[in-house]
Amino acid sequence: QVQLVESGGGLVQPGGSLRLSCAASGSIFSINAMGWYRQAPGKERELVATISSGGDTRYADSVKGRFTIGRDNAKHTVYLQMDNLKPEDTAVYYCNANILSGFNRNYWGQGTQVTVSS
Repeated sequence: QVQLVESGGGLVQPGGSLRLSCAASGSIFSINAMGWYRQAPGKERELVATISSGGDTRYADSVKGRFTIGRDNAKHTVYLQMDNLKPEDTAVYYCNANILSGFNRNYWGQGTQVTVSS
């Protein structure tokens, strides 16, 4: 059984930083794209950033220049470094990964709360 476990959320003041981590575990043959999404209260879930198995990255316009996505393929882990955080970044952040484990499918983490407030 494949699982994604996130960590690193919390409360931070505007202008501060947080680093999210998401580790995949279980019977994994390979991992393709990994990414982060977020959902604020009353809003739909939206893409934050993705990274391919080869390291190509894509960001939402709202986070470009402030957030950095990275991955460690040996550890089956994806990271999201968030700098210069703004109140509008407040949301539940979800990890997503496209994993080949017997068959290919997308998996989601349980979500981690990020709150940006003074």
